[in-house]
Amino acid sequence: MTDQNESDRAVNSPDTQTQESSPKKKSNPLGRLIFLALTAICFVYLYFRLNGAAAREGLALVPYMTDVFANVAWLPWLALMVAYSLFYFFVDTLVVTRALNWFISDIKYKDILPIRASAYIISIFNEQIGKGAMAYYLNKRHQIPGWEVGSVMLFIMFCEVFYLLVWASIGYVSGDGGLPEAFNLMPAITGGAAIFFIIWLLYFQGMILPSNKFRDKKIFDSFRQAKLKHYFLFLILRSPALLAAIVVYTIALNLFGVEASFMELLPYLPVIFFAAAVPTPMRAAAITFWVILFPENEGQMAAFGFVQHNFFILFNAIIGLVFWRRAQRDLFT
Repeated sequence: MTDQNESDRAVNSPDTQTQESSPKKKSNPLGRLIFLALTAICFVYLYFRLNGAAAREGLALVPYMTDVFANVAWLPWLALMVAYSLFYFFVDTLVVTRALNWFISDIKYKDILPIRASAYIISIFNEQIGKGAMAYYLNKRHQIPGWEVGSVMLFIMFCEVFYLLVWASIGYVSGDGGLPEAFNLMPAITGGAAIFFIIWLLYFQGMILPSNKFRDKKIFDSFRQAKLKHYFLFLILRSPALLAAIVVYTIALNLFGVEASFMELLPYLPVIFFAAAVPTPMRAAAITFWVILFPENEGQMAAFGFVQHNFFILFNAIIGLVFWRRAQRDLFT
């Protein structure tokens, strides 16, 4: 922990936190409208694509999708997804633990496991409340101010975006030229993101606009502390989860009757994960992207996207239930 953290904690007494707490935000009607529009677009698109695929088979939509689900090798798929979900959980907890160690204090991996797992339950309904649960836990158990945990979570979310961009760029470069035309934007996106990252890093190190006070906000504490090595270490620690996902999703696609290769999914999967982060019901945005990227297998891809993403969320919540009693015990004893 840095001297800056020590001084911030001294100032950050309960009374100070109360005074500095921001008022409750009002609901944003524009955000709600965008959410509804995106949801409608996804469901309408999926309906017409699936209905068209069913018509080509001479079937109505429901019997067509019933046949798709009936032809899946469910037991191997379930074993594969259980193993992957557990692996992801351990990697995810390691990333959170290391980030907390870098910027706050030396918290043990085994102490983060129960709350990281339990937060998955809450994240089914609201990802931000799930992160808030982690902040509450660490405040109660380790007396860490909520704003410090919030700063680390913000750092992790920022790094997630760039780590997916890095792997999408690697996938684009290693692609065989058969990528959709939209991927032609990758060089511009990658170049723009690289310039933005350099400016971001230099700004929070005080080398750009040194007199600007925006960087001094408490929520940016992790960015002020972060060095280039922390961003690089995040990429190293997080990447095994994505590489495992490429293997798992490729095998899973074959179990759904869709031929795919590891190299084909390397550029696709980071884009799919971006879409999965869009807050649409049942991960409709991610399902839509699966159908777009594999246009000749509409039914299989819709079924695959729906089951793959929603099972992952559900199984993570089950992991959370396993750790729930321990998390409660740590909080209230």
